[in-house]
Amino acid sequence: MDRKKQPPASLAWLVWGLGAAFYFTAFFHRVAPAVMTDPLMAEFSIGARELGQFSAFYFYSYVFMQIPTGMLADHWGPRKLLTAGSLVAACGTLLFASASSIAVADLGRLLIGGASGVAFVALLKLTAHWFPIRIYATISGLILFIGVAGAVTAGMPMHFLVEGFGWRPVMFAVAVLHLLIGAGIWQIVRNDPSQRNYQSYAPPEQHQTPSLRELASGLVTVLRYRNTWLASVFAGGLSGPVIAFAGLWGVPFLTTHYGLPTAASSALTSLILICYAVGGVMMGAWSDRIGRRKPVLQVGAAVALLCWIPILFIPALPVWLLALLMVAAGLSAGSMMITFAFVKESVPPALAGTVSGVCNMGSMMGGMILQPAVGWILDLHWRGTLHGGVRIYDLAAYRSGFLLMIIFSILSVLASVFIAETHCRHTALPEPDGAGKR
Repeated sequence: MDRKKQPPASLAWLVWGLGAAFYFTAFFHRVAPAVMTDPLMAEFSIGARELGQFSAFYFYSYVFMQIPTGMLADHWGPRKLLTAGSLVAACGTLLFASASSIAVADLGRLLIGGASGVAFVALLKLTAHWFPIRIYATISGLILFIGVAGAVTAGMPMHFLVEGFGWRPVMFAVAVLHLLIGAGIWQIVRNDPSQRNYQSYAPPEQHQTPSLRELASGLVTVLRYRNTWLASVFAGGLSGPVIAFAGLWGVPFLTTHYGLPTAASSALTSLILICYAVGGVMMGAWSDRIGRRKPVLQVGAAVALLCWIPILFIPALPVWLLALLMVAAGLSAGSMMITFAFVKESVPPALAGTVSGVCNMGSMMGGMILQPAVGWILDLHWRGTLHGGVRIYDLAAYRSGFLLMIIFSILSVLASVFIAETHCRHTALPEPDGAGKR
């Protein structure tokens, strides 16, 4: 390949960076309710079940969008998807910011989730076209790092902004940010370097634009690969506890049972997310270096499980030990990001966007299920205690709800055992038969 015709790094990173900016906001929305639990419960007069349901509306539409997004990423390309997603996210954020009832807020959250659902797969698609394949897993980890930076912004910074200005003005400002990002994407981002007169890094078969009928057939094809299913279960089992704890229930748990102020609790849950992001980069780089995927997935799943058990079920841990376990849980859970390089290598290259959408749907189903399920169990065990109009749940209630997180962690361990190694290269036959089914 003639290096003179490859896109300059500055242009590649600018294109990727604009897509990453939208992914930043998607992660922000994912965990923003964690620091608004008390204001939302008091303002809308709701309990844990309704709050969990409100937060999960993001995931309902996000998960629903993954397969269509994967197919459309292969058909339309990332530029249109990211632009449309930014605009719809702006509309949903405005609706949430002006909501007069929880039903309207739920609808706004639903729009935000569906719009955000296009960001990750489209960004993976840009990565495959604008960067060499040898660093694909590393950049996939960097994507998680950018996203988690958005989640961290929804922690302590968001807490202080809400305290100073109220949650509605803050969300109005976020809607404006969505509009600016969408305009930048439309003006600068292109699906492939060839549209800027540079040579693409993507294989020739990924330059073809399949019809929607071919994409539907491709969906059936990717679902016939065992690795598609196992990687999706692994991703959901590993990311679900992180999203449920750091994204919603960790802050009230820490404030109630460790006596920590909201700011300190937000800092600890943000610590998990930061390490989740760092772990994604580290695990991806480690996997690329050793040329294997499966051992890294197995280590990540096992360590995460061993860390979550004491975090959730051993009461009154020293804060330093609690923080250390959260660091380890976050770093190990970052191995989830390897699954996207893994499934991409397990199916025909032309179906990279479709299989990425399926896998991302699996990763989000963990949070989609756990957030409302934990809230439902908390309400079942609520003893009627209120403080400032907000329900207070005892340690036994949290333990009952958090047991579901352990079950999901065990599922990720089991999935990592049965996944077939790809050795960091495409292993799929054009059609999955015999040895091609991975």
